[in-house]
Amino acid sequence: MPRHSDKKEPVAPETLPYRPCVGIMLINREGLVWVGNRIQEVDTGSTLTWQMPQGGIDEGESPEEAARRELMEETGTDKAQIVGETKDWLTYELPPHLVGIALKGKYRGQKQKWFAMRFTGEDSDIDIAADDHQEFSEWTWVPIEELLELIVPFKRSVYERLVREFAPFAVPQEG
Repeated sequence: MPRHSDKKEPVAPETLPYRPCVGIMLINREGLVWVGNRIQEVDTGSTLTWQMPQGGIDEGESPEEAARRELMEETGTDKAQIVGETKDWLTYELPPHLVGIALKGKYRGQKQKWFAMRFTGEDSDIDIAADDHQEFSEWTWVPIEELLELIVPFKRSVYERLVREFAPFAVPQEG
């Protein structure tokens, strides 16, 4: 008698599209970068759970509009000015064990437009529990060089590119 398995059949990544997405490198007056400790919905296979805000682009929304909305949803503040954006769209692939599971099972990874934003508020303006769907359990400011030590391995190449491209913005501000 054949045995029935509850395991899902593996999904071939090349059959799935990339999810259009934005990311935000929020930089404070001291030149430090905002990161949140992600509330894990799926097992990424890594103990690294910190990341910068990011999220999908809604139908009819420009990347800039999506970045402003995602910043508000994930950090609880809109006190920021866009100071830069990536020249290109950056992509990453999900690891094989997450294809067909993460990102609602619909995508092979993400295609992201990233924005550097200068934080114009105070730390007390940040409220990670402000949105109904809280993404982070805690947050902190870190030097840009530390980002690569915090991110899950499958997103590392995107973060390497961001560190290079946005480093000129991650410097202390005068006054």
